[in-house]
Amino acid sequence: MKQLREGFTTGSCAAACALASCLWQRDGACPEAVRLTVPEGKTYAPRIHALGPYRCAVYKDSGDDPDVTNGCEVWAEVVPVENEGDIRFVAGEGVGVITRPGLKLPPGEAAINPVPRQMIIEAVRSVLGARAASVTVGITGGRELAQKTFNPRLGVECGLSVLGTTGVVHPMSEEALVETIRLEMRMLRALGKTRVAFVFGAQGEQALKRLCPGEDCVVISNFVGEALDEAEALGFESVLLAGQPGKLAKVSGGCMQTHSKYGDGRRENLCAALALMGAPGDLLQKVMEATTLDGLIPDIASAGYGDVWLLLCKRACFYAAARAHGKLRVSALMLDGAGYPIGKYDNE
Repeated sequence: MKQLREGFTTGSCAAACALASCLWQRDGACPEAVRLTVPEGKTYAPRIHALGPYRCAVYKDSGDDPDVTNGCEVWAEVVPVENEGDIRFVAGEGVGVITRPGLKLPPGEAAINPVPRQMIIEAVRSVLGARAASVTVGITGGRELAQKTFNPRLGVECGLSVLGTTGVVHPMSEEALVETIRLEMRMLRALGKTRVAFVFGAQGEQALKRLCPGEDCVVISNFVGEALDEAEALGFESVLLAGQPGKLAKVSGGCMQTHSKYGDGRRENLCAALALMGAPGDLLQKVMEATTLDGLIPDIASAGYGDVWLLLCKRACFYAAARAHGKLRVSALMLDGAGYPIGKYDNE
């Protein structure tokens, strides 16, 4: 099987451009290239080209991942001030603006996610120190490309989001991902492990390692069914499913492939569970109009229906155990956006 090439996220591109803009203002010339270490620990060293005074750009390389932004021109321009202070973010052409609550940033903010923001802050601080600055990030053609994404449905208007939690784009070939999941599980089984935890991505993995330090964890992306099939085939005895409501709510309705291209049903499953608990119609309407399920957590808690997450966990376990023909004990742990538990069903 072909070894797929990794790339770097839009957040890494933006941080590199911000660093180049600062170096240009310090040294008097636009640097030909910059180097920075991304959160995963790898070095990103792109070539830089100038779009205008102190506006620096790179072409995004997503490796072998079929990313809509692969090859896009990402740029950043830093405007420092003399006083010490915060770094402010501005959405340039092609970067969206958040218009609805429930995402990781409040309405009105540039759609530059928290990890890319931190990467940009560190890059700017490495040159400017404690000085305040404004950082504008843009993506050439991003407004048009955003129409091919879920951004308009999520309330991100006028452009793309600047994303990435590790700084690295791991290729999303389904065949390669599933085989990686299987290989990791085979390794654990060869070590005599009989229990495994499944998480959907890097954030879930980090949260679970903090909450359950001894847990053997496998990142399954969206491949719930394939991971359960392999766990059954290898003779594991128990599985823990851990993730945010958006993923586990799908599993609670029997969905074994949680990528959005295969369907949704998150809101509908949550509504059904709340209705069974006697929740009022106005809360159900709010769920159906929500951007994300994470954003509903405070409203559901204040309305007195926080146990709905437990109910969804139980239903997710039911369907996961059925997929494994009853040969696995399945538990579930629901996490909020900050990685803290909001619901748990323990089937040990």
